[in-house]
Parts: sequence; structure tokens; C-alpha cells
Amino acid sequence: MHSTATEIERPTMRPAAATRPFALIVEDEAALVELIRYNLIKEGYEVATATDGEDALLQIAERQPDIVLLDWMLPKLAGIEVARRLRSQQATRNLPIIMLTARTEESDRIRGLDIGADDYMTKPFSMSELTARIRAVMRRIRPALADDIVVVGDISMDRAAHKVTRAGAEVHLGPTEFRLLDYFIQHPGRVFSREQLLDAVWGSDVYVETRTVDVHIGRLRKALSKGGGDDPIRTVRSAGYALNV
Repeated sequence: MHSTATEIERPTMRPAAATRPFALIVEDEAALVELIRYNLIKEGYEVATATDGEDALLQIAERQPDIVLLDWMLPKLAGIEVARRLRSQQATRNLPIIMLTARTEESDRIRGLDIGADDYMTKPFSMSELTARIRAVMRRIRPALADDIVVVGDISMDRAAHKVTRAGAEVHLGPTEFRLLDYFIQHPGRVFSREQLLDAVWGSDVYVETRTVDVHIGRLRKALSKGGGDDPIRTVRSAGYALNV
């Protein structure tokens, strides 16, 4: 848990992690979970797991992933019902979902896609095909997470070269400001609280005060506006910050 402004600031417990796409595996077959998890980590993903449908919904409510790999036949709540509920809520309506199932009938595939799954894979499947399908879905739905070079408005970010430009002029950012901007670019226009930014950019195991976010937002704003451009970071009173688009 992050300390409040009235608590004593504690030292950072580990180095801040680079922003990575976040995948949730919802599957009750332990061996398959570990196999998928291993391959996703190799692909550069942060990975969480759930073994039943109810736990999956709870985890998604606490922290929304960038993609969900969802088994159809799950304890407590079937995967098809999890997908239906996610699609019925505004916050998760566009959350990428790939259904993983042993159900091979065409009617099941149609039902899964009709309920809102972005793709549908029948077991058994190869890990190379699964990772290729994930990349395809991410490119289509979350291009900011799939590409090394991303452009939002007049801001361009080259993740591989660790370089940012605005209106063609290079913007010099520190490592934390770069990660902050990267996270905003992944979700343009979306408002994030200070606590959400701390978890996403510093990591949930890092103990720093929420006002630390304000300091780095200020540095990011200054760097992005150095050439005289408008401030692209919007402050939402009592809510947090967002990247204007």
C-alpha cells in the first residue's frame, strides 16, 4: 500500500520496472497456465493469473489488463459469462479477449465471437500460434502497445531508441518521465489517479508517497512544453491526470 501525504516516506524497495503490456490468464489447468505464462513473459508481458471466473472479474476490477486469455470452462463462473459481463460494462467494453477452449463445435465458436471475444482458439494449440494471435489482436485493438514507434497528436515516442519528439523537436526525458509518458500514450485521454500511476509506473511493491507523481508530472509537463507548445497533460480535479488527444 502506498503511504499518504501524512505518513513518513519509506525508501524504494526495488528499481522501478519498465512499462510492459499486462496480460491476465484465466485458466484452471495449472500446467497450461505455466506454459502460457512462461511464453508471455518471454514476449515482454507482465502476467497475472486467475483460476476461476469470479476471481478473474475481481482482479480486472482492481487492475484492468491490456489483454485477457480466457478459458471457456471455468469453476464458479464460466468464461463465456465472464466475457459477457466484461462487454456489458463501459470500463471493460473494449478490453481485448481471446477465448481458449476445448469446445470445437462451430456453434460454440460463433457464440464466443458473438458474445464479444476478439479471437477464439481451440485446445490443443501451439504457443507460437497463440503468441502470434495475441500480437495480431494487440496490433488491431491496442496499437500503442504493439508498436515500438507510437504517435499521439504531435508527440512521437520511439521505445526502441528511447527517444521522444514533439512537433519534430527532440524532448529530453528522465527514465521515470519516459515511463509516465509511455503509460499515458497507451491510454490516451483516460484519466488515472495518482495511485494508479504509482502502481503502473513505479510498481505495486514500491513505497513512495503519492505526491511523488505530482513532481514527475511537473517535470514531464515542463519537458513537453519546452518548445512553447500547449501543455498536453490535463489535470482532472479530485481524479488525477490524463494525456490530451
